[in-house]
Amino acid sequence: MNTTPDAVFPEWCEAPLDEVLYQCRELVEDTDFPTVKRWRERGGKVVGHFQVYFPEEIAHAAGMLPFKVRGAPVEPTQADSRFGSYLCSILKTSLELVLSKRVELDMFVTHPICDAARNLGAIWGRNFPHPCEILYLPQNATSAHAAEYLRGEYARLKESIEVVSGQPVTDDALRASLEVFNENRRLLRTLYALRRESPWLVAADESYVLMMVGGLIPREEHNALLEAALPMLAARPAKRQDKIRVHFEGGFCEQPPLDLIRMIGRSCYVVDDDLMIGLRWIVEDVATDGDPLYNLAEAYLNRSSHSPVQHDLRKPKDKMLLKRVADAGAEAAIVMAAKMCEPGLEEQVVNTRTLDEKNIPYFVSEFEESMTSFDHLEIQLETFVENILFE
Repeated sequence: MNTTPDAVFPEWCEAPLDEVLYQCRELVEDTDFPTVKRWRERGGKVVGHFQVYFPEEIAHAAGMLPFKVRGAPVEPTQADSRFGSYLCSILKTSLELVLSKRVELDMFVTHPICDAARNLGAIWGRNFPHPCEILYLPQNATSAHAAEYLRGEYARLKESIEVVSGQPVTDDALRASLEVFNENRRLLRTLYALRRESPWLVAADESYVLMMVGGLIPREEHNALLEAALPMLAARPAKRQDKIRVHFEGGFCEQPPLDLIRMIGRSCYVVDDDLMIGLRWIVEDVATDGDPLYNLAEAYLNRSSHSPVQHDLRKPKDKMLLKRVADAGAEAAIVMAAKMCEPGLEEQVVNTRTLDEKNIPYFVSEFEESMTSFDHLEIQLETFVENILFE
């Protein structure tokens, strides 16, 4: 399937699979965000949204580009002076991207997902003229009023987006956006199903970049890319290797370097993960009849994945991890956390205790988005894998 002539990411079009994957890697690792620049050069507006989940359909329905703000492996030379020392890297580098004008936004939306991120909105608002909003997702997801409350938050966000975009967000426009994103979610589910069933056909770093470009380009383009890539992946003449199947846990907010994901894939098949879980948060189609904002709110609560920063008593952390491991048919787990990430490190304690109780082997470590050397970590991981293979 071809992209349109005005595509912001045409480099992959009509290319063989290896070239498609190469272009996706290049785009994901490019800290100058050329697709966002192209969008803006053509008169488009951009709403940046911080981790973990954001209802991108609302921005899409207003004709804006929803841009996933996820930090980057850059030196926070300007942002350092705006934050304290002992904070996770993603907060500083996300701010640095805009302070250094690597990317320009027309609006920014953040969430109080942790103590550090709770202050990001105020710091952002003091440093930039564009609007900064805080989206308050429900703290009591099991409340009978949670969906109606969230619908109200989405309506408030919609009004702010309408002001910035200069156009109304109608129910029909929202329904059309829901269709686009429903298709995107279906394609991503197909990608992850292929990885679980035949991990020798698609490596963890390959599926990651194929997914991640969705946060950098319009979803229509992303859908075209996935529709072209999925058949090529399924037709690969690759053969199964003698590797253990593992689940990766710990990539819900700050992202590990792509080379780290690639390194893990050299030793084992990563058959599932929570990397960029916000882009895959809703796990079923969102209804397009009735009130689209309410449908979107209901899906966030009841048709969704889980992360350490969502408070939902129906999704106990230990049971959710075990379900991910079981559903993926994983033999072991890799449990990581970003350095200085309070939710991630707390989750690590729960996860390792749970895996111990069920006698599931696990490898535990930390990462930072700016890591460049993985030799010592690779030796440790290889030892872990060999102990499982030859016990």
